[in-house]
Amino acid sequence: MENKTQENRLRVGVGIGVMIFRDGRVLLGKRKGSHGAGEWAPPGGHFEYGESLEESAGREVREETGLEIESINFLSLYNQKDYMPKHVINIGLTAKWKSGEAKVLEPEKCEEWKWCEIDNLPEPLFATVKNYVVAIKTGKNYFDS
Repeated sequence: MENKTQENRLRVGVGIGVMIFRDGRVLLGKRKGSHGAGEWAPPGGHFEYGESLEESAGREVREETGLEIESINFLSLYNQKDYMPKHVINIGLTAKWKSGEAKVLEPEKCEEWKWCEIDNLPEPLFATVKNYVVAIKTGKNYFDS
């Protein structure tokens, strides 16, 4: 049984992050209780079996913030190994805010949400965010750590 547990820990996961834009700002939350605690990141999480990228983005954003989003687009792909032994293929997406006010709906995972100017983001940033900003500004869409 221990080999099975070890094997599951060594699997590569698939995650998403959603850079939501509203009035020229992006939504970031201060992470807690997991890898990257104390770092600022957009809504996101694990990609679920059978979901489309749009379904996953909408679900994660609703679960974490209560917001509704639209105009979801691909931003980047990142082979993320910054928080080893956690190894994730991260799919970065952009979206536009549609409705609602950001609320902390998972207080065990996030301390607060705030809308930030892309050129004045809080520190420290979750590893994916640095790549998202490069992708937004340059169009580069593949990153490998």
